[in-house]
Amino acid sequence: MKQYCFGIDVGGTTIKCGFFNTEGDLLDKWEIPTRTEDNGSKVLPDIAQTVKDKIEERGLTKDQIEGIGVDIPGPVTGKGEVNMAVNLHWGHVDIVSEMEKMTGIRTKAVNDANAAALGECWKGGGAGHKNLIMVTLGTGVGGGVVVEGKVIAGSGGAGGEIGHVHVTEEVTEPCNCGNTGCLEQVASATGIVRLAKMQLAKTPDKASILRGKTFSCKDVWDAVKAGDELADDVAEKFGDFLGRALAAFATVTDPEIFVIGGGVSKAGPIILDYVEKYYRKYAFSACKNATFALATLGNDAGMYGAAKLVL
Repeated sequence: MKQYCFGIDVGGTTIKCGFFNTEGDLLDKWEIPTRTEDNGSKVLPDIAQTVKDKIEERGLTKDQIEGIGVDIPGPVTGKGEVNMAVNLHWGHVDIVSEMEKMTGIRTKAVNDANAAALGECWKGGGAGHKNLIMVTLGTGVGGGVVVEGKVIAGSGGAGGEIGHVHVTEEVTEPCNCGNTGCLEQVASATGIVRLAKMQLAKTPDKASILRGKTFSCKDVWDAVKAGDELADDVAEKFGDFLGRALAAFATVTDPEIFVIGGGVSKAGPIILDYVEKYYRKYAFSACKNATFALATLGNDAGMYGAAKLVL
């Protein structure tokens, strides 16, 4: 009897739902709105209902479902509990217990960044590897750590929060986490724009196509590709910060591969050139041979990782 599973990626606006076979083929995907009113009390019941509807639509029985994997934008403990998920307006929620009561199907839960890392490790840019660190460069910097094929969540679910390692004294305004000098403040899309503005201020006499106008992170990387010297200085600083941070993480988990994803990664392989150069400079000798790749699953990574969690 053929077996299947669900991978559910919960975002602040929509819930991405994936229906997989146990070989990891995505057979169907759809979205439902994330209803966060009433402290997010409708989120899990909505997931349970859409899972039941899909099972009925496919003419299956619960016995044919290996499980439901759910990823959440917030720290998730190894037991599948969330103590706070701000974007969902959640306090403490026992995802596993509640979902299993509502569906009668085995459930596992994980942080969304960790799910993306597991997904990329399974079917994406890190496929074929069991030890991986993923970095998601978007509005913020997320991360996920996979060791021997298993996600590292940590005691409170905050394992892999790469974006909040302290890397600089140059940035004095507070990060969203409340600290200052976080990797997120210099390696995210907004962080790269910050670095560019700092560089423009430090070198007022250096010509640049970025000078005198409003620009985005994409504009910075386009300027790098166009040979803009000041933009290249920014890319070097970005690479130094991220490469140095990854070298430190490597001494803890000794990954085979680093996978870089998120909106910033759309700039392409040029990003890897800068990060890898500084990683090699700072890495412990036994870790220097780790490889680098871009993520390939895009917005589906969380669904893949959540599905893999139950398999």
